[in-house]
Amino acid sequence: MCVEAQTKMETSLKQLVRGRALAFIIILGIGGSFQNGFHVTVTSSPSPYIKNFINESWFIRHGETMAPETVTFIWSAIVSLYAVGGLLGSISVRHVTGKFGRKKAMIWNNMVSIVAAVTMFTSKSANSFEMVLVARFLFGFSSGLGANIHNIYLGESSPKKLRGMVTLTAATFISIGKLTGQLAGLREILGHEELWNILLCAPACFSVVQLLVLPSFPEAPRYLLIDKHNEAMCRDALQTLWGQGDFKTEIEEMLTEQATIKRQRSLSLLELLRDRSVRWQLITMVAINMGIQFSGISAISAFSFNIFQEMNIPLDKIRYVTLGVGASEVLTSITCGLFIENVGRRTLLWGGFGAMSVIMALITLSLILKESSYWIPYSTLGLIFLFVIFYGGGPAGVLPSITHEIFIQSSRPAAFVFAGILRWLGFSVMGMAFPFLITLWKSYTFVLFSGVPLVAGLFVFFLVPETKGKTLLEISEEFNKIQICKPSLRKDIVETRL
Repeated sequence: MCVEAQTKMETSLKQLVRGRALAFIIILGIGGSFQNGFHVTVTSSPSPYIKNFINESWFIRHGETMAPETVTFIWSAIVSLYAVGGLLGSISVRHVTGKFGRKKAMIWNNMVSIVAAVTMFTSKSANSFEMVLVARFLFGFSSGLGANIHNIYLGESSPKKLRGMVTLTAATFISIGKLTGQLAGLREILGHEELWNILLCAPACFSVVQLLVLPSFPEAPRYLLIDKHNEAMCRDALQTLWGQGDFKTEIEEMLTEQATIKRQRSLSLLELLRDRSVRWQLITMVAINMGIQFSGISAISAFSFNIFQEMNIPLDKIRYVTLGVGASEVLTSITCGLFIENVGRRTLLWGGFGAMSVIMALITLSLILKESSYWIPYSTLGLIFLFVIFYGGGPAGVLPSITHEIFIQSSRPAAFVFAGILRWLGFSVMGMAFPFLITLWKSYTFVLFSGVPLVAGLFVFFLVPETKGKTLLEISEEFNKIQICKPSLRKDIVETRL
């Protein structure tokens, strides 16, 4: 069995380099999910400098300092406005991809990122913390839109047997973005008070690279065939990305899906929510996204500096600790990508959620007991590393694949809008509330983060079907079979009452 799995893995890796697929994945990633990950973590390191800038700019203009509570509020707004922008960007994905297609939508999205970078870069010389707020909102919009386009573009460009591995690279680039944000924030690189504005706008360099290179790659094959009804261009796109071949199986699957939806236009979000045929897919998205957002990972990513301060980690060591956490997430995500086609999505989901719940409960206990022994804070640090490993190798790694696979072509853009709303609303709530929670409740804040992933894991274990190796129509049929109360039982109850 191990030899067979190894053979499949080697075959998959060889196919990645037959055409231009590997270069496509990298170019798409650096302007897509990478941006999202970078902006989530990059605010942690320069947070003291940005707070000083807020106070200083106010003093220069008004001749008085701000109250500490006001500075905390503005800092929370800087963090949470990124999430508000991300929410609006996610909501826009259906309209933008429908009007421009996947490739052009991603190209235009880079322009928003570049405008945001210029605004952030000039905010310091303009002595305006308001420009920081605007730039963070624009970065959020670009990241929310770009991450969703990235996921859709990847999923619609990959063959069925490689779909899990390819779509999981979106999560890998988020992890790489987080690690890069932490690395760039080190004192030895851009972690200086005079360079914080350059640090926050640095990823725009990758947006410029994607803006220049992405036009040389083809549009998404599934979009070309199912939406644009151009089989010849679809075949050419597949051959460009994956090497020479007739891709008969992939094209037949797309034609079957096209016939099923019968030229149905892309559904709006309201139409998707009203569609009873995708009820369980939507419930699954709610369970997985809430399990991720309220597991504590958002707080660990955006406020790691505050968390490690609470653990009594020396201030000069905190940045290096966060770097280690980021590195572990990247390595775990890459490992997950190598095994997802063998292990399957469902096992990684419920196993990851279950482990995250247990570890977060242990983190809470260790924070409460941190004063009882010198080694307790280090055990807490180890638990955080384990938490990130199970997060990156479980729910975070599987989410891009599962979101793409459980919806057919006509429902997918609206489904990503829905997933984006769930994700960014959760991140926005956490971004605004966590600084006050950690100040008010201290270690007990983490009690909130243990129960939610446990519920999500139980939901996946008992209700969500496996999607590995199935066509999108087969997966839809699996969800249609889910029944909590059998119809015959409900009928008997109604007849008895009558």
